[in-house]
Amino acid sequence: MDSEPLAVKRLPVRLNADARLTITRLFWAGPSRAKSLISRIMALDEEAVSRLLSSTMTDFGHLHVGLEDIFLGHFEQVARRVDVPGKLTTQRKLLIGAYFTLEYAFASAAMFNPSMTPAIDQSGVEPGSLRFTMSLRTVGEGHISSIIFRRGTVDGAGNITMEPSAPYNQHPRRMESRWSGVARLLPRITRTGVPETFTETVLGPTGEAVTTEQLRRYLYRVQKLEGMTWEAAEMESPEWISSCDYDIETTVGGNITQLVLFPICQAECRGMEDMRLVRFTDDDSSVRYYGTYTAYDGMRTRPQLFEMPRPSLARIRALRGQHAWNKGLALFPRKVNGRYMMSGRIDGENLYMLASDDILVWDEAVLVEGPRSPWEYVQIGNCGSPIETEAGWLLLTHGVGPMRRYCIGAMLLDKKDPTKAIGRLDQPLLVPAADERNGYVPNVVYSCGAMVHNGTLFIPYGISDAATGFATVRLDDLLARLC
Repeated sequence: MDSEPLAVKRLPVRLNADARLTITRLFWAGPSRAKSLISRIMALDEEAVSRLLSSTMTDFGHLHVGLEDIFLGHFEQVARRVDVPGKLTTQRKLLIGAYFTLEYAFASAAMFNPSMTPAIDQSGVEPGSLRFTMSLRTVGEGHISSIIFRRGTVDGAGNITMEPSAPYNQHPRRMESRWSGVARLLPRITRTGVPETFTETVLGPTGEAVTTEQLRRYLYRVQKLEGMTWEAAEMESPEWISSCDYDIETTVGGNITQLVLFPICQAECRGMEDMRLVRFTDDDSSVRYYGTYTAYDGMRTRPQLFEMPRPSLARIRALRGQHAWNKGLALFPRKVNGRYMMSGRIDGENLYMLASDDILVWDEAVLVEGPRSPWEYVQIGNCGSPIETEAGWLLLTHGVGPMRRYCIGAMLLDKKDPTKAIGRLDQPLLVPAADERNGYVPNVVYSCGAMVHNGTLFIPYGISDAATGFATVRLDDLLARLC
């Protein structure tokens, strides 16, 4: 048994809900109201159009870079949904677009469940300091969750300084229209008993690419031939399987902190939750950001992968395979024994290690640990990506106990074989303090990823699904309890 609790220091830095952080969204009230609104705008003469557009740009132009492009983009979306008169001036198109645009405060209700990883760009950082990148879950109107990124610096004395929030913009997103081989779809399609030979006969050889439309037609054909509904068969609908792979194009040399990941497809329409962001080093020493997060459609969850191979491009891809379906997957910061590895809780209760040769497909899992202490009897899981130390892989965990109280713990995994646990704390490392127990979800401290700097473990943590705090503990002190 552990003796006394470890000395954990809470820092004064807090990140709270911020209604000043906004993005623009399409405002759509249905085709009937859209037609009526367009008719009213068409009744204005050009002078009135110019005057009204000018005042709108004056009132809102300071909020968003490229506001005219946003208005034109929304006009084009509207024109694809309802009939719009032809030969319109650019000014009238812009005004129509403005009427179909709203400003959304995506962090007005909460900012919590953070992850923290060393930033790729360390230029201009003072000696002894380290720049970090964070992901944060934010909540706005309608309790819709999105994901944002922040940067800051930890100095040699352990003080945290956050960089100002960047101006957030809705960057262009390009949906993937083809699937790179039927083989990746087979686990989802055939797990309810549809023969692989039937799938290959209809869709083609497993190595061929298929379009989204081909996939949808096939799945509806299966439904008709088998006489089943998607719910009865526990099979994902065509939209669920095919609609959430996309790219986000940012400006060349863009900053990750300018991104806001807001739901745009069916699988994530009710929220994007709890990203585990990690700075990943590949076999060729190239470095990029990966982040695993949960997409939520109001009924089901689905694991997704965020990848930023370069500052001007972010990719969103669905994770697939037999064990890629539950919440809270966390990628290791490098390959282990030549393979990608993740920590996850694939059965909702116990901690597993997953391994794969393909970062998007996860079919292998090994049970590592289950609930042991009273404070984690309900379930355990990770609190972010494992951290490599000389003693082994340090994995922060979360445990759920009486009154659904979430606490943060830790365990140490073998460096060569992370499926083996070397040590584990019997007492929580972090428990909700008296001033941290109230929030949207009470009695919760929860982290999505920590980092080490100058011999200290820095733990950003969510406070009862409302705000974000920071805590520290000496790494040697923690490892001494685990070895």
